[in-house]
Amino acid sequence: QVQLVESGGGLVQAGGSLRLSCVVSGRGFSRYGMAWFRRAPGKEREFVAAVTRSSGSTYYADSVKGRFTISRDNAKNTAYLQMNSLKPEDTAVYYCAARGSGNYASSPYDYDFWGQGTQVTVSS
Repeated sequence: QVQLVESGGGLVQAGGSLRLSCVVSGRGFSRYGMAWFRRAPGKEREFVAAVTRSSGSTYYADSVKGRFTISRDNAKNTAYLQMNSLKPEDTAVYYCAARGSGNYASSPYDYDFWGQGTQVTVSS
């Protein structure tokens, strides 16, 4: 059974930083493509960033490019999202997701496992 547990959310002022972590239990973390999504109040869940299994290539939504960095540590079964220069519009519940095929995808329907989410609130 694969379980994803996010942590690191919280309340921060605009311009501040947070680092989210996603620990994946079970076997095979290094085979998974990993991603972060978010859902703001009243909005659909949207893609934020992804990192592939093998090459570790990274992909970002235009809205976070240059401010957020996704990474992974296969030895620790953990994916990260470093968020800098946060804006009030980044306020959302952030979800970690794992994709068994390991390559890049930006649709939530292409991900097999999900965490419970962690709240990020950015005040102006």
